Amino acid sequence: MFWLALGVAVGSVVLVYLLLRSRRGIALTAIRDDETGARGLGVNVFRSKLWVYIIAAFGTGATGAVIYLNLLRAQPEAAFSLQWSALMIFAVVIGGLGTIEGPIIGAVVFFALQQLLSDYGTWYLVLIGALAAGVVVFAQRGLWGTIVRKRAIDLFPVRRRLCLETVCFVEESPRQSGEQPGKLTPGGLAPPDEPPAE
Repeated sequence: MFWLALGVAVGSVVLVYLLLRSRRGIALTAIRDDETGARGLGVNVFRSKLWVYIIAAFGTGATGAVIYLNLLRAQPEAAFSLQWSALMIFAVVIGGLGTIEGPIIGAVVFFALQQLLSDYGTWYLVLIGALAAGVVVFAQRGLWGTIVRKRAIDLFPVRRRLCLETVCFVEESPRQSGEQPGKLTPGGLAPPDEPPAE
């Protein structure tokens, strides 16, 4: 069961990474940013959403099969309880939204805390909730987002860069990152405070 679960976990991460690095991933990024604009550029929005739905259904089906093989009983509350949704949301919020690495780190943190705080009974849920609230308030991008902001680490690079001669622009807009936008000049990107070179 361990090797089967590990295979499903690694396979799902690889599948998501390959999807985001493919042409379909660029279409999904365009749909995320502006669905109408993506449709105007020729992206088949319905087909792209259908692909994501099929891949997500396959991943959740494989995960559910492993869970039920491990439980050896078929009861609705074993896999369809509200607790599963809460655990997944916790892992994503703690690890970091919009990344592949974030939910992995969040899951590791959750299970480590679950083992360490198991002697406290139901109080471990209160402590985990307090940790989630603290991360939301003090580290909005999650643990992985905080690490990436301080150090240039990217285990699963899925962002695109637009390079024009000597200047590269990251997919993330300056307004999202909190930086002031620079001005594009013939010689490159001028800092925000300096006027463009003549």
